[in-house]
Amino acid sequence: MPEESFPVELVPPDIEPYRAGNTDVEYVTTLESGTRGPHILLTALTHGNEICGAITLDRLLRAGLKPRRGRLTFAFDNAAAFRRFDPRHPYNSRFIDEDFNRLWDRAILDGPRRSAELARARRLRSIVDSADYLLDLHSMQYDTAPLMLAGVLEKSLSLALRVGIPELIVCDAGHAAGPRMRDYALFSDPASAKTALLIECGQHWARHSAEIAMDVTLRFLLALDAVREEDARPLGGALFDAHPRQRIIAVTEAVTMTADGFEFAGDFRGLEVLPRKGTLIGRDDGREIRTPYDDCVLIMPSKRLTRGQTAVRLGRFVGR
Repeated sequence: MPEESFPVELVPPDIEPYRAGNTDVEYVTTLESGTRGPHILLTALTHGNEICGAITLDRLLRAGLKPRRGRLTFAFDNAAAFRRFDPRHPYNSRFIDEDFNRLWDRAILDGPRRSAELARARRLRSIVDSADYLLDLHSMQYDTAPLMLAGVLEKSLSLALRVGIPELIVCDAGHAAGPRMRDYALFSDPASAKTALLIECGQHWARHSAEIAMDVTLRFLLALDAVREEDARPLGGALFDAHPRQRIIAVTEAVTMTADGFEFAGDFRGLEVLPRKGTLIGRDDGREIRTPYDDCVLIMPSKRLTRGQTAVRLGRFVGR
């Protein structure tokens, strides 16, 4: 099935000035405060066609934003895929060989496999290992409300609530196809203070996705006392006006495609609430997928319908 076309309202930034950086890893820049504090890692271009995060990092670097304490690192993850970005064919640069965000497991990183994305992940690994906090900036296929993906641990949910935006927080365990960066190592260890969040800012190339990426990044830094309000205010749009009542969606199941013949039963875009248990969602090579409970929320249904990938996640709204 061909991808649906959306207008490309964003202009991809020039990240070549950041190629050398100041670490031993290309496209990675670390700024030191000179004061004791955490190492905060901001990542963009985990998928090469999701450019709103790159716009945010570029703006922060050009503005000269520095941490008040600790270290702040900016990483453009899959720069090689991003270099292939063409607004006439914007879906084609998601990755080169495989999804960069399904590789974050020690067995995979230490294993014998080879790909462009694995080579890059192995180069970035030391940076990720050293981070105390991670915010990974993403965007989505459809123009739905932004989602903060907080994993399943209390520490990540607590940080998402401290950030305060966006309204919707999704607590999920990730994908059968492989772990995300936000699920890597100590980020998923309840005994460790290291914490990661992943923000889905909106439709890939919608103008407001870049605005959301900037506002969430600044709120993330404010929540960690890395910057002050006077540092953030000149850069944030609706930053200080948004105070939503945050709601939590607990994902109970990720529907993984077992064949290439998955078909949705409707034109689902995400965040649909299907009120009745047993409602048909789709068919996986003829096998019916139905809602397991009343008021089932569909999270990020995919149009990349290939075997082994997540077709949709199923969740429900829960109280704190």
